[in-house]
Amino acid sequence: MNLRYFKNIIPAAAVLFAAAGLSSCTGDLDVTPIDPSKTMVPDEAALFTKCYSNMALQGQGGQGGDCDIDGLDGGTAGFVRQLFNSNELTTDEAICAWGDPGIPAFNYNQYDASHPMLKGFYYRLYTGIAFCNHYLEVCAGIDATREAEVRFLRALYYYHLMDAFGNVPFATALMSTPPPQIQRADLFKWIEEELLAVKDQLMAPAARKDTDNGYGRADQDAANLLLARMYLNAEVYTGTARWAEAKEYAEKVINGPHKLWTTGTNGFSAYQMLFMGDNGSNGASQEAILPLLQDGVKTTAWCTSLFLMASTWKADMDTEGNYNTSELWAGNRARIQLVAKFFPNNDAPQVSIKDMAVAAGDDRALFFGIDRELSISTPTEFTSGYSVGKFRNTYAGGGSPHNSQFIDTDFFLMRSAEAYLIAAEADARLNGGTTSSTGANYINALRERAHTSTFNSYTTEQILDERSRELYFEGFRRTDLIRYGYFGGSNSGRYLWEWKGGSQNGAAFSADLNLFAIPAEDINANPNLTQNPGY
Repeated sequence: MNLRYFKNIIPAAAVLFAAAGLSSCTGDLDVTPIDPSKTMVPDEAALFTKCYSNMALQGQGGQGGDCDIDGLDGGTAGFVRQLFNSNELTTDEAICAWGDPGIPAFNYNQYDASHPMLKGFYYRLYTGIAFCNHYLEVCAGIDATREAEVRFLRALYYYHLMDAFGNVPFATALMSTPPPQIQRADLFKWIEEELLAVKDQLMAPAARKDTDNGYGRADQDAANLLLARMYLNAEVYTGTARWAEAKEYAEKVINGPHKLWTTGTNGFSAYQMLFMGDNGSNGASQEAILPLLQDGVKTTAWCTSLFLMASTWKADMDTEGNYNTSELWAGNRARIQLVAKFFPNNDAPQVSIKDMAVAAGDDRALFFGIDRELSISTPTEFTSGYSVGKFRNTYAGGGSPHNSQFIDTDFFLMRSAEAYLIAAEADARLNGGTTSSTGANYINALRERAHTSTFNSYTTEQILDERSRELYFEGFRRTDLIRYGYFGGSNSGRYLWEWKGGSQNGAAFSADLNLFAIPAEDINANPNLTQNPGY
């Protein structure tokens, strides 16, 4: 099944509403047909696809339809949108000019248990778990591969909950009573066991394009990469470092078929092609391990790739005439610390996106500086700070976008470049803080792709900077800074960025903010829950 067309195969009957802690949706599923002669047969294909589409759409009704989550809208509860907001706006990479409730709190690390967007993210993840639990309950035994995929997706949703919220409600079935709270280390163990149990039942890994069967579905390398990511952060989640396993599972991906895309086309670099409107067909998708599929006609979502592009662009950025969407929202842009990863002397020129990469000597420096301030003196002004042109609806291989408003750019939620960075960091951690030649080669593969200089070895600090250069605005930075001790806590004053902690020059803040608060609504609804410290 090609999931690019999934909106046409999800009937309204497949819509479920997950509410507090997975409990209140149960009654919605106990449906008796009005006509007793009718047999209620679950639509396995639709339920299966819904487990994926929860990450890519706000709901069933397209651009004007209701959100899947009762009481929230797609902007507040969109998976990619809130993955970005929670993991980028809180860090040295991004800041947003808007005053929407919750945005300033992200910008200044001042979020609490009533934060509306964290609430939306939390319930979006639990909605996905509810879909997965329902599928596993009513479709068990129909298709072993798809069942394994749904178990993987459920583990992925729980991973994001573990990373963001720590000790969270836990259920592997739909419940009529409030679920218990699981400790973070115990959830880590459950996710690990679940991934190890299902990974060999997933599709064999393969480089796929959007015309290939299985594109957009998780294969065995999705499980390998998620395990590698978890092991890289195991010390944060469990108190015990597991660098060797991080390297082992990352190398499974590196040695598999999801190779780095290294061939530029029609003046666009190979790196740019990962984030363009035809990235499902231009060849770059060989790097995609789990793409979230977008189509300007069939997936009219405000919360996925359109958000990543529209929120970062303004009309004056388009010096080539091909951003290919009417949606230009002028909100998110780079903090000076991100630009400094490419221009360490803070001398980035005021030039176009194309010229910026040339000036940086690195294809990944996709910033726009014309009529922009490098430093952010006014957080509420879009031109205060350099713009980011990483995501676009341009077709590198020629051809036309499907829609003038909504875009076709798939979002590569998991891509193999991450495995190279994990393996290199784990290698350095195992070798006293500096890579061996093997670890250095992993970093050099990324830098060679970006047409920038390479070195014989890299320290863990240099690898942290390299992660920013490669993965910026893709939803990783908060987790990385926490792993290095640079987010909240006793060491957080060692690394300050503009407006960290609400101060223009940056200010340290409590380690309590390394976790987000469990939404107050869930604390009030579930007597089994204890709030995270500091909230």
